[in-house]
Order: sequence, then C-alpha cells, then structure tokens
Amino acid sequence: MRERPLDRAQLVKQARRSIRKGSKSFAAASRLFDRETRERVWLLYAWCRACDDIADEQDHGHAIGPVRLGTRLSPEDRLATIRTLTELAMAGETTGTPAFDALGQLMREVPLSSAMVEDVIAGFALDAADWRPRSEADMLRYCFHVAGAVGVMMAAVMGVAPEDDDTLDRACDLGIAFQIANIVRDVWEDDANGRCYLPVEWLVEADIPPGEVTKPHYRHALVPMVGRACALARDYEASARVGATRLAFRQRWAVLSAANIYGGIAREVERLGAHAWDHRVSSSRSEKLAHVWAALGEARSSAVSTSDAPRPSLSRRELRAMAQA
Repeated sequence: MRERPLDRAQLVKQARRSIRKGSKSFAAASRLFDRETRERVWLLYAWCRACDDIADEQDHGHAIGPVRLGTRLSPEDRLATIRTLTELAMAGETTGTPAFDALGQLMREVPLSSAMVEDVIAGFALDAADWRPRSEADMLRYCFHVAGAVGVMMAAVMGVAPEDDDTLDRACDLGIAFQIANIVRDVWEDDANGRCYLPVEWLVEADIPPGEVTKPHYRHALVPMVGRACALARDYEASARVGATRLAFRQRWAVLSAANIYGGIAREVERLGAHAWDHRVSSSRSEKLAHVWAALGEARSSAVSTSDAPRPSLSRRELRAMAQA
C-alpha cells in the first residue's frame, strides 16, 4: 500500500533533523532567521544535503559503511538519480524521498527557477565527470556551481526578487567565497580522496607536479598559492557584504554571521602558512559566538545599499555564460 505523502509540517520536521545531523553550525545560524525563512532554509538544506549524499554515497557527509560487491552505482548513475528525483519534485510530483519532496514544497512557496536548480546540479555533474580546474576561472566556475548557485537560491528564499540581478550576484559571491575557504582548508583531505581543486596552472607556476600537492617538500610552495586564493575569497566576501545590507535585519545578521565564520576560516588558513594543514582548521563554539556577536553590530549599523559597488570580474552572470559556452 502506497504511503501518504508527507505534509509541510512533516517535511519541515524531517529537514530540521537533517540540518541538525549534517551541519551543527548551519543549524545554529538558521536560528537567526524569522520562523518562515528558517523553515524554508531547512527545506533547501535538506535537498542540497541529499544531493551531496547521493553523489558521494554518504549519509550526511559520513561514510555509510561497506557496500556489497556489485551494488555500488557509478558516478553517472548517481547523477541520474539526483536529476530524476529533482525533476519529479520540480514537476510537483511526490518522490517518496522527503529531501526531494522538500524541494517541491519550497518551489510552491518561493519563486525558484529551474535554471537556479540546474546551476546547482551542474556542480554534481562536474564531480561525476572527475573534472579538475585548469585555470583560475575554472576554479571560480566550480565554486559557482557547488556553492555560489546555492547562495542564489538562499537569496530567493530570503525574499530577493528574481529580477534583482545585482543582489543575486552578490549572494552568489558569498557562496563562492565560502567554497574558496573550503578549498584552501581541505587541500589535504581532497588529496587523500584523489581530488585537487586548485588550478593546474597555479601548480605549474609553483613547480608542483600533479598529484604531489601534499608532499612535505612542496608545502612551502603551496603557501603563496593559498594566499592568492584567500585574496580572491576576500574580494568575493566584500562584494557579498554589500548585498547583505539590502536584506531585512534578521536575514542580514545571519548572512553576516556566516560571512564572518567562513571568512575567519580562510584567514586562519592564510595566517598559519605552512602549518595550515597540521590539523583541519575549524571555528570553536566560542569563536563562532564571537563572529555572530560581531555580525550583530555590523547588521545594526548597515544602511541599505543602493550603490553600484564594484563586484569581482567573474561573478554569477559571467560564470554562467562560461559554463554554457
């Protein structure tokens, strides 16, 4: 007998469980939103988390244990699963998977476009193809798909109008800044999984052979490269902060808190230099609270920005065009 589809309250409850299990920091930050926005953020997170887990064969970012021989899906099949479930949800169909039904519910409440959703899925397609960035622009394109595009959807959830391209661009910029912080922090972890998201051209300039980025004798050569990436992250974060001033107070506070926390990670990696990968850089609970407190003051003092402040040369519209070329 077919189970009855979950109603909104049940989907929100499942999504809340997902964010608590998958990201304690994000779950805590979501409390800064008003109730309606908070619940919609949970619904969006649940879909993103489920796509990530399908792509990586994980459960909320953690290994799911041994897989029986012959039952492991190929990267292409996992991508096809993500696409199929997402397309059903977007069409208003019940998928039977709460995280994808959460996306369907969200799209009934918020003007999310299929193009926004496809921009996110394109990031999973890059990973499925074992794609690696050759140039700085390639790295930024990857950051756009896996994080910037999510920032655009988050902005829509927070009420930014679909035609407000500049603010959506700046929301994307914040996601790009976050992902650059992840890349510089996770160089060792990514290498252990056979991945490297630093541009090949940067490695060549530093005389670091492919696949040897974490060799001890190349660690000092890696430091200037990471500094270069962190400088990019600062530019994108600065652009995003302009967009944040246009949001309602509680939303502005939440976004600035996240900017402080992730920006702090990139700054700490840069400060540690060759010792940045002795252990995984993270923020303690007290540091997170300090960032949130600082963001409160910033949010209170922020005036609504209507100026056409500078943005990085490669942002949402330019990177989308590059991906479609």
